[in-house]
Amino acid sequence: MKKIIAAAFVTALALVVPAGMAWAGNNDVIETGSCDGSSEWKLKLSEEDGRIEAEFEVDQNVSGDRWRVRIRHDGDFAFRGTRTTRGASGSFEVRIVENNTAGSDVFRARARNLSTDEVCVGSATF
Repeated sequence: MKKIIAAAFVTALALVVPAGMAWAGNNDVIETGSCDGSSEWKLKLSEEDGRIEAEFEVDQNVSGDRWRVRIRHDGDFAFRGTRTTRGASGSFEVRIVENNTAGSDVFRARARNLSTDEVCVGSATF
């Protein structure tokens, strides 16, 4: 009987939760969007031991492309570098941890594909 109830719950949950919904912590901030080509970006901000973890991901479905990436925290550079898309998903991710400053913390991320000039720009506030 317990297995039937559990299966019914899982089925009901699958019908209620939209496809593609991101599971996040209670205080996580997740922003997503499209780039100026066919790629998509995601910027996730989370609390980590009193600091802020920022994860910026670009998914283009092409493996092996190099991207120039910049992340700013309250206007100051927090990351500058390049990343290469990998795996079957053709994506990359940059993860940084920054101090949590007084008031709102604004993160702005920008990535440019070095071979196609496609640009992804996103922002999130924690």
